[in-house]
Amino acid sequence: MSSPHTAPSAPSHTAPYYFVPGPSRWPLAGGLSMLVTMAGAAGWVNGTGWGPGVCIAGILAMLLVLYFWFGDAIGESESGQYGERIDLSYRWSMSWFIFSEVMFFGAFFGALFYARAVSMPWLSDLDHKIIWPDFAGHWGNTGPAGTVEQFNVMGPFPIPTINTALLLTSGVTLTIAHHALRAGHRARSALFLFATILLGAIFMGFQAFEYHHAYTELNLKLTSGIYGSTFFMLTGFHGFHVTLGAIMLSVILYRVLRGHFTPENHFGFEGAAWYWHFVDVVWLGLYIVVYWL
Repeated sequence: MSSPHTAPSAPSHTAPYYFVPGPSRWPLAGGLSMLVTMAGAAGWVNGTGWGPGVCIAGILAMLLVLYFWFGDAIGESESGQYGERIDLSYRWSMSWFIFSEVMFFGAFFGALFYARAVSMPWLSDLDHKIIWPDFAGHWGNTGPAGTVEQFNVMGPFPIPTINTALLLTSGVTLTIAHHALRAGHRARSALFLFATILLGAIFMGFQAFEYHHAYTELNLKLTSGIYGSTFFMLTGFHGFHVTLGAIMLSVILYRVLRGHFTPENHFGFEGAAWYWHFVDVVWLGLYIVVYWL
C-alpha cells in the first residue's frame, strides 16, 4: 500500500480507449435536490414559513450528492479507468465551464458599463433636466429626485488593495504547488497548496469586514441605487467564487495528502488551478473598475 505522502503505483491494466460509466443515481438525485432548493427559495422570498427550511434542506442534499458523485469519479480515476480521451474530455469541459463563468461576470460588468457610460450621461442631459432638475450625473448618485438614501462610495484603500495583494500572492503559491507536484515533491506541493487556501480564507475574512463597514459606516447597501446593486453583485458573486475555489483546492489538498495524482497525471489539480487563476483575473478587473474608476 502506498504511503499517504507518496504517489500511488500505476494501475496494472491499460485504461480503456474511452471509459463509459454505468447507470448512476446521482444525476436524478442532483436534479431533485436542485428542484427542492429552488422551491424553498421561492417560498422564502415570498415570506412562507416553510421556505427557509426547504431551501436549506435542498442545499444540503445537493452537497451530499456532489460528495458521493465526485467520490465515484475519483474512484474511477484512481482505479485506472481514465485514459487520454477522458483527460481530454475533462479539459474541454473545464474550459467551457470557465467560459460560461466569463459570460456570467461579463453580464454584470456590462450592466456596470451601461449604467456609468450610457444611463448617467443620458439622464443628466439638458432634456432630462426638465424632469429631474436635481439629478446629479456622477457615479454613486442617489438616483432621480433623491430616491436613494445618502451613502458613501467604497474606495480602494485599504481593504481592497490588501485583498488584491492576497489574491495575487495566492496565484504565486498555487503555481509553486503545481510545479512541485510536477517535480514529484508532494510535501512541498501540499505546503504551498495549504498556503493558497489560507490566503483565500483571509481574503474572505477581509471582504466580510468590508461589507460590515459598508453597511454600518458608509450606509452603502444592496438597495443603494445602481451603485449599490452593481457593487454588491460583483463583489459578492466574486467572493462566492473564491469560496468555491477554496473548497475545490481543499479537496485537492486532501487528495495530494492521500497520495493521489502523479507528476504526469493530475488534471484534478490543474482544473482547480485554472478556476483559481480565473477568479484572480476577475478580481483584477473588478478592483480597477469598481474601486478605482
